[in-house]
Amino acid sequence: MVKIPAGEIELRDDRKKSKWKVELNPFLLARFPVTVDLYNAITNKESKSPEENLKPMVGISWHDAISFCNLLSQKSGLKEVYSISEDSEHIICDGEADGFRLPSEAEWQYACKAGTTGYQYGELDKIAWYNENSDGELHTVGTKEPNAWGLYDMLGNVWEWCWDLYDEQMYGSYRIFRGGSWAEVARGCGATCRRRSHPTFSVDDLGFRLARSL
Repeated sequence: MVKIPAGEIELRDDRKKSKWKVELNPFLLARFPVTVDLYNAITNKESKSPEENLKPMVGISWHDAISFCNLLSQKSGLKEVYSISEDSEHIICDGEADGFRLPSEAEWQYACKAGTTGYQYGELDKIAWYNENSDGELHTVGTKEPNAWGLYDMLGNVWEWCWDLYDEQMYGSYRIFRGGSWAEVARGCGATCRRRSHPTFSVDDLGFRLARSL
């Protein structure tokens, strides 16, 4: 995992035409999205082919991602971040726990930008798999150029779940995901592009990346 320094990021909601700033403490973020081999190893599922194993894990709901974070924390001897009710409807995040978790939306965007100011942190064809260069499929992680902080596939390849609710008053339990994917047009692969989905839904170009608090 990569240590991300403390800092500040400005978020915006174009629908509401609002902006707000978030102060961030240092945190750890995985260099790559969670891969098929890591997910299957931790959940005791059958391994795929070597080629498939190094692609991002997709078809994972937000609830699946949360459960995986807790399971990986257990197996790593770390304190679980999430307390999950029996019906899975109520989830509490312990910000002081040292286990694995999803990044917040602010953490994700801050890490994606890595000190840059543009919509994308580099030339898109060099840093991302998207609909114009992906041949309509997922690709092995880390095969495009990283950002300035050594993080790969922050844009393109797969969308990534974040912890945050999108807009509870308007969309209820819908959660945010970021980053664009192999199927997305160039405009959708940007550091500030925000999307949403129900936490029980799974999509073939949506995965997740691990974070930890320091």
